[in-house]
Amino acid sequence: MKIIFFGTPDFAVPSLDKLNQNHKVVAVVTAPDKERGRGRKISYTPVKEYALNNNLQILQPEKLNDETFISDLGKLDADLIVIVAFRILPKLVFELPPKGSFNLHGSLLPKYRGAAPIQWALINGDTETGLTTFFLKEKVDTGNIILQEKIKITDDDDFGSLHDKMSLAGAELVLKTVNAIEEDKIELQTQNNEFASPASKIIKELGLIDWNKPAQQIHNLIRGLSPFPGAYFVHDNLKYKVFKSSVDKSLKLAPGEIKQTKDEIFIGCSEFSLQILELQPDGRKRMSADAFLRGYKLE
Repeated sequence: MKIIFFGTPDFAVPSLDKLNQNHKVVAVVTAPDKERGRGRKISYTPVKEYALNNNLQILQPEKLNDETFISDLGKLDADLIVIVAFRILPKLVFELPPKGSFNLHGSLLPKYRGAAPIQWALINGDTETGLTTFFLKEKVDTGNIILQEKIKITDDDDFGSLHDKMSLAGAELVLKTVNAIEEDKIELQTQNNEFASPASKIIKELGLIDWNKPAQQIHNLIRGLSPFPGAYFVHDNLKYKVFKSSVDKSLKLAPGEIKQTKDEIFIGCSEFSLQILELQPDGRKRMSADAFLRGYKLE
């Protein structure tokens, strides 16, 4: 099976690796290089790094509907396109291969259609999420489902840990999907739009903590945005990112009220209190609450 792989971030690398080990990846399509940092050094995507290290052909189009790019794709004579964490593909592209184009999505579609399904599952306090492979249609995340796999969300999971867990499980599901397509052993399932829910892009403003909300809701927001971009609050004109917390049901504090011990920080919410376990003062490094209290105070 000849495959063109579309992907950009580290989430996509395990899937590319699985396909490269078990099928013929004729090309990798990823985002263009960018200049980063003070020295404006050229930065490659994680997918490009993998492709370079494994001698795979790389395409980095600025525009996906560019005639030259589409012509180059056609010359590869691929059977299938596989997409993991990439931009929206135009119809001209995803209809090229005879066996179609499928995407790996980080939820149990039709739930959490959109750019940030992993984050929203955590923010909403879900105890289960999953992965879906589906054939592309023009309307984003609405195509017929090929395979799905459920993933348990543990109490200790945050965005970082769940992202990594789903990246590895997703690679197995991608390989299983490709094998099923190659063997013509797929049973497609139509998505029921009545059960669809959005997973919109994470914006900076979402991370601002409102202490007038219940502690559990704030705790889930922190989990969903840790380690990036991070939930935060402002105290005495200084910004503090919070990366780890727990709900304290015994301590009664007014919303926003801060209580400190020698090595613990608690902040009141509309229901219960939140214990801050890891935080980062603006301009400083991330640290545990007890390390923070050795040199700083919030009260």
